[in-house]
Amino acid sequence: MPVEMTQQRFEELVSEALDELPPEFADAMDNVVVLVEEFNEESPTILGLYHGVALTERTHEYGGVLPDRISIYRRPLLQMCDTEEDVVEEVLITVVHEVGHHFGIDDERLHELGWG
Repeated sequence: MPVEMTQQRFEELVSEALDELPPEFADAMDNVVVLVEEFNEESPTILGLYHGVALTERTHEYGGVLPDRISIYRRPLLQMCDTEEDVVEEVLITVVHEVGHHFGIDDERLHELGWG
């Protein structure tokens, strides 16, 4: 049964997950914003999505662009969890996974690291 949770509480969990990032990663994040959205219309079951140019792909020509976005999708995360503790864990995994993409880490490597 999906967990019931207010938008505000869910956003707090995303913020707490970002606070869990090691300082060296948090400090190195560049030109990226993290947003909470209800779901992805094209793929309604995905938990998160990185939209942008990974730090490893940026060249000297990178500049003057809107911030990259990390979308964390509230509805599918709540639907897959049975307890608030499950939501906390899955939000953390999803945030770390999408931040990993910002740093140029692909899905295969994220799975090897346990964040897949």
